Amino acid sequence: MATMAEKMAASLEELRKLQEKDRCVVLQGTAEIGRTHLTRLLDNGWLQEVMKGWYIAARPGTEGDTTVWYTSFWYFIAKYAAVRLGEQWCLTADQSLDLYSGKTTVPVQVIIKSPKGHNNTQKLMYDTSLLVFQSEIPDQVYKEPEYGLNLYPLAEALVYATPRYFQVEKIAARTCLAMIRDAADILKVLTKNGASLRAGRIAGAFRNIGNSEIADSIVSTMRGFGYDVREEDPFEDQPRTPLVYEVSPYVTRLRLMWENMRDKVVELFPEAPGKIDDVEGYLRSVDEKYSEDAYHSLSIEGYRVSPELIEKVRVGNWKPEKEDKEHKNALVARGYYQAFQAVRGTISDILKGKNAGEAVRADHLVWYMQMWMPFVTVGILQREDIVGYRTGQVYIRGSQHIPLNPKAVRDAMPVLFDLLKNEPHPAVRAVLGHFFFVYIHPYMDRNGRMGRFVLNAMLASGGYNWTVVPVERRKEYMKALEKASVEGDISEFAKVIASLVK
Repeated sequence: MATMAEKMAASLEELRKLQEKDRCVVLQGTAEIGRTHLTRLLDNGWLQEVMKGWYIAARPGTEGDTTVWYTSFWYFIAKYAAVRLGEQWCLTADQSLDLYSGKTTVPVQVIIKSPKGHNNTQKLMYDTSLLVFQSEIPDQVYKEPEYGLNLYPLAEALVYATPRYFQVEKIAARTCLAMIRDAADILKVLTKNGASLRAGRIAGAFRNIGNSEIADSIVSTMRGFGYDVREEDPFEDQPRTPLVYEVSPYVTRLRLMWENMRDKVVELFPEAPGKIDDVEGYLRSVDEKYSEDAYHSLSIEGYRVSPELIEKVRVGNWKPEKEDKEHKNALVARGYYQAFQAVRGTISDILKGKNAGEAVRADHLVWYMQMWMPFVTVGILQREDIVGYRTGQVYIRGSQHIPLNPKAVRDAMPVLFDLLKNEPHPAVRAVLGHFFFVYIHPYMDRNGRMGRFVLNAMLASGGYNWTVVPVERRKEYMKALEKASVEGDISEFAKVIASLVK
């Protein structure tokens, strides 16, 4: 007779087979796995129940942790809708635009349109819900490749978006407008349905972002067919600069986020001290901050690093091959020291006149490499493991914000460095440089430390002192980052950083 361990192993093998087929395992009852295996995996924490008869893969000990659910959220929606509704469904026009625009926040409620809808709200995990609304759907839907979601085609989503969307989600709306090359697809939707009111609204939206060519084409074509089109701007404000056509939504989204947030940072931050004349004196003050900064920055991320270990690393009394090969905290501390020295070099270049954005663009890969170099030294990692941006998806524990996909990271990082290069205000460079870095999350690990290094390099460019984020304020700091990521409100994060600058 098989032992309990053998039975558990057999059930885990069934789960492994499912995980080989699907990036994220979502199960409906016993359709794909036997009852015995299902019950055993559920009882031992390898599955979590989303709603009656529906389960997602998890790990023991993650009960009560929202990360598993947020990671699985869109996969669950796609699988549930496909099983219940076949192909007769799609997200609303508004939520389709969210996805097209690169908005990655998990919503409180998803609304699905379907002729088979029952108009009932289904409660899901952690105060999220799903409403399947009885409604006709577009003749053709777009199958989103990441999760398998059915969306309105982009042009049709813009035409059928609610008027309120252009005010509440103006970054997403403008991002999607900038993804339209010409008026052809928009006009096909408008002329097919004779939507004169919508034509006036969408023409006004294109003119708002500076694309008068498409706006004029919409108005003249619809009037040529005899429709009474009265142009109306659905936005409440104007972008500072016209938006140009962009294939990647992330380029436009980041630029609009920066524009939206920068004035609030300027308002809340203390005035910059200005150019540093005594470069060597400033660098000595940075050196004096090392021990304090290392302790707090690593503690924020959960490492148990004592002041004694930090001092040992600083003075060079560290022999990884002999005494610390298996001691992860020591390797992490040494990596932080080496990265800190690299950042110090970047700050030196900035204080001597190099553009701060260009300096960080050139050096940030070296900072990251130095963080991991001790792991290469002792043979835990290979050199090729620590170069370049991530190639897989990453999630932030407990956050509704899902970082950009790997392809989007490569679109976004050059934009971030351009924004840093061209931003005239050092406080904006510092606060938004840090926030955008962790928002993008270009690496699988150590993004927080890198973000705080960006913060301090940019603070130095304005003459501010090196600033430590103390572990005692971790909760406040993380909450402010989450609010900026999910709600687009940078004020709390700017206040936290401003209160720490001395």
